[in-house]
Amino acid sequence: MMKFAVISFPGSNCDEDLYYAITDALHEDATIVPHTATDLAGFDAVLIPGGFSYGDYLRSGAIAKFAPVMPAVKQFAASGRPVLGICNGFQILTEAGLLPGTLQHNRDMQFICEPEPLTVTNHKTMFTSQFDANQVITLPIAHGEGNYYCDEQTLASLKANHQIAFTYRHNPNGSVNDIAGITNQAGNVLGMMPHPERAVETILGSQDGLAIFESLRQSQLRTV
Repeated sequence: MMKFAVISFPGSNCDEDLYYAITDALHEDATIVPHTATDLAGFDAVLIPGGFSYGDYLRSGAIAKFAPVMPAVKQFAASGRPVLGICNGFQILTEAGLLPGTLQHNRDMQFICEPEPLTVTNHKTMFTSQFDANQVITLPIAHGEGNYYCDEQTLASLKANHQIAFTYRHNPNGSVNDIAGITNQAGNVLGMMPHPERAVETILGSQDGLAIFESLRQSQLRTV
């Protein structure tokens, strides 16, 4: 059985959603790990949930990057094992330097909460292998600072290294190049603003998010 660590910071509010997605929808093992933990030994994947870590003071994710658990997250990522940051988790990964770029206030300076169609831009990552090339999926978004920005050199590098995993079909927040999710160059760290954990059952309006977690499971099986 695959073991997932769901990191919970003060202000996280999607940790239980992720726990449910892993345990009840994917039928794998998950543990909610507090921000005070300093060791992630024994886990196969790390998930950083959405929410408002530390109240989003200064900038979203700016304080969370100093949490006691973050050195262990960085070590985990450096080992090549998968790290997925969703919404506030994406913001934390950029603040911590695990992903390039930054997340700014939405273009219209308003919080957006709605289902959003996406294109799977790269289906050959450990997070997207269960999708087809350029498959269109629908995942909910819920953010006020989801406007992804990077400079032209970084964007060129993201394109050249196939690090853009998801793009918006109808860019809701002003993100450069319609970016909804990116990986690091090694391909084992993914940050995305849409919420796959809120789209794992038909009753939630979409099961499209489950394929992300299933992709992680399949990547683990291939390494066994």
